[in-house]
Amino acid sequence: MGKSGSALACVCFLLGSGPAAAQGWPPWADDSFGSRPWGYERRPSWEGYEPVEPRERRALSPRGGDIRDGGARPEIAPQAPAVVTFLHDYPLNSIVIDTGNRKLYYVLPDSRAYEYAISVGREGFNWTGSETVSRKQAWPDWNPPAEMRERDPSLPEKMSGGLKNPLGAMALYLGDTLYRIHGTNDAKSIGRAASSGCFRLLNAHVMHLASVTEIGTTVNVVASLPRRQEVSRAPEPERATPAEPAPRQAPPAAATAGPARDYRALREYEFGE
Repeated sequence: MGKSGSALACVCFLLGSGPAAAQGWPPWADDSFGSRPWGYERRPSWEGYEPVEPRERRALSPRGGDIRDGGARPEIAPQAPAVVTFLHDYPLNSIVIDTGNRKLYYVLPDSRAYEYAISVGREGFNWTGSETVSRKQAWPDWNPPAEMRERDPSLPEKMSGGLKNPLGAMALYLGDTLYRIHGTNDAKSIGRAASSGCFRLLNAHVMHLASVTEIGTTVNVVASLPRRQEVSRAPEPERATPAEPAPRQAPPAAATAGPARDYRALREYEFGE
């Protein structure tokens, strides 16, 4: 056997013996002959070769499918908003959200209310109705629903509470829905229709709202409030048109002929009695 035959025998020996033979074609052969069979993947260093699932069969993890840190949780001091006149018929200590004017009101005594500027749901995500505050949570975790992650695959499966978290410093959960009244770190979004149905306040304002709101508080979401309170009044009675005075009749003869013998007839003539 010549030198070429010896070399070929060595190659056949390497392919037919050792742990690599039990697994098939080793990765170095792929580099030499341009083809790698299924079940192998290059490993760093000389640790051998381990069978893996074919690349087409691997379950790819969704983009952003992870748990992310929401960042720092600083102390946020509550800040009361302006108190305004509120001439609308809603229960005391309830919350009224005017989505059209992008305002949230907390009803106070004497026809007054706290008025907060808010962000509301963008077109297609706005809603109206009545709910109750079911839970309050400082620095809440954020778990984007599957529908939201489908629209934006870069979203995480979960983000812990913190300044990076879009739910802000506090969240008031509405019933058993996915909607919340919550804070935001994006002050530029206040006053806009920018959310997926939740209502955003500045962090300092949502801390104040949470401090005055109890669990079970009614929340009424309306498209708009009337500009002024409509007061029901009884219709005013129609004023009668004054009657034309009757033409003056000539005095009776007893009142004109000589001295008044009967003063009553003259009195009736003079005073219309």
